[in-house]
Amino acid sequence: MKKIIGTISTVAACLCVSTAALAQTEISFYFPVAVGGPITKVIDGYAADFSKENPSIKVTPVYAGTYQDTIVKALTAHKSGKPPTAAIVLSTDTFTLIDEDAIVPIDNFVKTDEDRAWLKSFFPAFMLNGQIDNKTWGIPFQRSTVVMYWNKQAFKAAGLDPEKAPQDWSQLVKMGTKLTKRDASGNVTQWGIQVPSSGFPYWLFQGFSTQNNAILANTSGTKVAFDDPKVIEALQFWMNLSQVDKIHPPGVVQWGTTPRDFMESKAAMIWTTTGNLTNIRKNAPFEFGVAMLPANVRRGSPTGGGNFYIFKKAPQAEQAAAYQFAKWLTQPERAAQWSIDTGYVAVSPKAYETPALKAYAADFPPALVARDQLPFAVAELSTHDNQRVTKALNDGLQAGLTGTKTAEQAMKDAQAEATRLLRSYQ
Repeated sequence: MKKIIGTISTVAACLCVSTAALAQTEISFYFPVAVGGPITKVIDGYAADFSKENPSIKVTPVYAGTYQDTIVKALTAHKSGKPPTAAIVLSTDTFTLIDEDAIVPIDNFVKTDEDRAWLKSFFPAFMLNGQIDNKTWGIPFQRSTVVMYWNKQAFKAAGLDPEKAPQDWSQLVKMGTKLTKRDASGNVTQWGIQVPSSGFPYWLFQGFSTQNNAILANTSGTKVAFDDPKVIEALQFWMNLSQVDKIHPPGVVQWGTTPRDFMESKAAMIWTTTGNLTNIRKNAPFEFGVAMLPANVRRGSPTGGGNFYIFKKAPQAEQAAAYQFAKWLTQPERAAQWSIDTGYVAVSPKAYETPALKAYAADFPPALVARDQLPFAVAELSTHDNQRVTKALNDGLQAGLTGTKTAEQAMKDAQAEATRLLRSYQ
């Protein structure tokens, strides 16, 4: 009898486990990184930890390649009727995702006072690209600004104060001139300043245009101001760094190799994402500093990086589970650790009050620079038909930097193309 009862108990236990397994909601989570490396290990760890705390939900990360690869794969899956449940894609893709009817507002899931407090907890600058028409479409996760890195050893060798970065455009040119080194044949061995113009030229350019008090697009994403005289003047300054001042590499500078050029002392100052902070800290063989971008009429940088979106065609249960995962992923302690592990900006003020990030910042103050720049930050360029509008600007910027067009002609041509693309949205 005991044997029969024991067998029945075992069968019942198995049935319970099977039922629990069947009841588990699985959410697919597209993340913009190639397979392998430390970031995938961190995200895999997050997925496992969340599922441990929430046994009814299983998160399956899908590493979809670059940001560009991720948006293409996500929209292709959406059109086929089998979208991811959630994805991290560029915050600038919000208009595209709305136009494709691919995502649901996060507001749909905000029901309690706790939910509302969570939604208000993020840095306002990071919400600029995710909130449109009084709805919140994306939640900040992997976010950044452009910052300046400088080689303190190179500053010292050039007779400059190694603890002071240039504060404005005039100082940038003066210091850059002292930092540019040439060999006996006149070949440059170290550039004073390097700003990449491949990959995301519009994003780096927004540093210059914002500092010149120009905004590139309206908030509804229907009009751009590429031919504004202040925008043309900003491009002319960038062009002059190489074509007149001779302190910046000529032509198109590669996004991917700029951090390495800095670490190999081929460039004494660079502009790039704060997301490179941990990489440079681990690999630079010299002391370096991190500063806000230099001012002209004002200080300024665009925000950047990815938001968390929930897809419309995913089943309701999966959408609700993805919302729980978004809240879990952006808790202050987790946002703090993500910032420490990657160099990206923690997305809420409360993250900077955690013991972990306080201790990290006390040991490594440059970790706070991108956060401190947020009050001067503007929304990253984003419009309807964003990829083609952005391409029009990128093409114009590269035409100016390579000397094939004047700054004025380059921006007027970019404006004409963008206006044509946006006409149907006005």
